[in-house]
Amino acid sequence: MGNSGSTSPASLGKAHVPHLQWKVHDFSALLEAGAKSAKSSYFHCSGYKWFLKVTPPVNKTTGAETPYVGLSLKLCWTSLEPGHTVNAVFELSVYNYSKRMYYGCRASHKFDLENNQSKNECLIPLQKLLKSSAFQVDGSCVFGVKILKLRVTSPEKKDVLVDKKATTIQNLFVQKKGFIKGTYTWTMDNYLELDSKNFVGSPTFEVGGLKWHVSMYPSGTRHITDYISLFLYLEASDELSAELGKVVELTLSILDQKNGKHFTMTTGLSVFTGAYGFGWPKFLSLEKFKDPSGGYLVGSSCVVKADFTIVGSSNNG
Repeated sequence: MGNSGSTSPASLGKAHVPHLQWKVHDFSALLEAGAKSAKSSYFHCSGYKWFLKVTPPVNKTTGAETPYVGLSLKLCWTSLEPGHTVNAVFELSVYNYSKRMYYGCRASHKFDLENNQSKNECLIPLQKLLKSSAFQVDGSCVFGVKILKLRVTSPEKKDVLVDKKATTIQNLFVQKKGFIKGTYTWTMDNYLELDSKNFVGSPTFEVGGLKWHVSMYPSGTRHITDYISLFLYLEASDELSAELGKVVELTLSILDQKNGKHFTMTTGLSVFTGAYGFGWPKFLSLEKFKDPSGGYLVGSSCVVKADFTIVGSSNNG
């Protein structure tokens, strides 16, 4: 299977041992959830944090329109530095239970702060996943990613030794019913008094028996500037370790207090643990946020809203 996809994934051979093995239990439940994507928890390789993204389904035209499931690789933006490019060669795959090996494609991508998700997808025909016992057992599919080569371009170029380590095993469980919905509105009346170099966190609130908070960076975080950065975090606790997370579909909004035209962004399904949050480092430009006609900042008042649904759970096997 090439970067542009084909009608059948190709064998990657018995030497393909992935850095991440991600088992999606009851794959049909993921489809029924209607999410635009699902992202694994982070896995570590060669000093970087990565995750695998599944997009079900993707319509591509190969003579006729056929629904595909797409696999892509993403590098966590916090792993990246300004002016650095991480050139990666990797394999994206799905496990063939009959052949007892992974099938998929090899791809490459140049990851940087502006472009930290691979455009090269491994495309797997949806019907092959749903109908073939080779790729699905007891309703479950196993996806994988293996990093083959890394080269970092900064002021200088250097090769990075790719870790030879045990496979990280993760599981994804998506419910078909019994979803837990949460919403929280955070009103700040002192935005203009905030330290623009530091984040500010909302009061803690509870959804699904767990504690959450929203974090804002008023002028961007790390190397992101001139933007509002906005995230939702699941607070670490004894009940929820870094090995066990909740699968969440998240919408964050900055409310328009004048016109009712709120600025909103929505994720696919993301795995939240006590270690990491999800959101957008470039949520809304400061120019647009501070435009008086927009209603996002009225005086010193700003209103942020989080709406999310817990649709399942995840663990590292």
